[in-house]
Amino acid sequence: MSVKNLDDLLGEGVQGRYVLVRSDLNVPLDGDRITDDGRVRAALPTIKKLADAGAKVVVTAHLGRPKGEPDPKYTLAPVAKRLSELLGAEVALAGDLVGESAKALTGGLADGGVVLLENVRFDARETSKDAADRSELAAELGALVPGGAFVSDGFGVVHRKQASVYEVASVLPAYAGGLVLAELDVLKKLTDDVQRPYVVVLGGAKVSDKLGVIANLLTKVDRLLIGGGMAYTFLKAQGHEVGQSLLQADQLDQVKGFLAEAEKRGVELVLPVDVLAATEFAADAENEVVDATAIPADRQGLDIGPRSRELFAGKLADAKTVFWNGPMGVFEFEAFSGGTRAVAEALVKSDAFTVVGGGDSAAAVRQLGLPEDGFSHISTGGGASLEYLEGKELPGVTALEEKN
Repeated sequence: MSVKNLDDLLGEGVQGRYVLVRSDLNVPLDGDRITDDGRVRAALPTIKKLADAGAKVVVTAHLGRPKGEPDPKYTLAPVAKRLSELLGAEVALAGDLVGESAKALTGGLADGGVVLLENVRFDARETSKDAADRSELAAELGALVPGGAFVSDGFGVVHRKQASVYEVASVLPAYAGGLVLAELDVLKKLTDDVQRPYVVVLGGAKVSDKLGVIANLLTKVDRLLIGGGMAYTFLKAQGHEVGQSLLQADQLDQVKGFLAEAEKRGVELVLPVDVLAATEFAADAENEVVDATAIPADRQGLDIGPRSRELFAGKLADAKTVFWNGPMGVFEFEAFSGGTRAVAEALVKSDAFTVVGGGDSAAAVRQLGLPEDGFSHISTGGGASLEYLEGKELPGVTALEEKN
């Protein structure tokens, strides 16, 4: 990838110059409390480098899925507070995106100062399907930083063709941030000259979310381990009853095709052999360990069982490269977090190059209290990672490449 990067920009000199940074600050909240600040901490190095070099740093980001208009539930105020704490300096939050508050705060920004614009998705043009709408918003963002530059550092959104990710790169001189470059370097290690055995662990709720990546990985991996809610569609495709477990019946033919393709290519596709079958979807639900091929009609699988945990750990033991995306069960409920913990602990013990593919997997690592430095890399972008591994073009990266 040939793009200008943050070091190039710093080498040009940024003292007194505006820099618009697109970060990924889409953190989980409980009310106004951030429950996992991993993305804020990941965004910090680029912001700090620019501020320390005397730039006037204007950060734009989204939170949640507001419907194209201001919604107090999705304000970035908790993020501004946490960013201030981590940076050791006040990060002022504009009351809007490109309105009077944003103009006043950015216009009065001191060298080395940082302003966070309010949620970019409060403006419907950010995610509009109309390129003209997106370009209009990008121009307004660019006008906030006269003579400035753009740094794309939100890896979790580079797979989106959105105004603050894609179009703004054509409005301002554009550079890749350190986080985006680091993420892409890691993903290249999962696609180019991979050390084998190469094992991928996929979990999460829906097979439909990972159709493309499964199809592509079946041409590249040595083993594919399937857990989480999506495992029940695979088990059903093999002819087993899955009780009340999550099932995507409309994906059965597709999954049967994956099973046949894996066999044809000699890819070892590993499914759970036992599950924790619960009476209901609840943290305190009564549950029992049952064979994965004999789930009672009135129960639903909420986690892989103890034999499956041993099986999966064994299949990871000799791996040289591992990519993991998606929990093995409902890890948010302590009673059903054991499978996810078992996979994570197997990766921590491994000598392999281990990548946690963002999203719920990254959240699980932190929630379960596992050492983040026990993994080679924890991605900040689940969807972006999957689309890269699927072989898709990432618009936010393409926009940077087109400038060089």
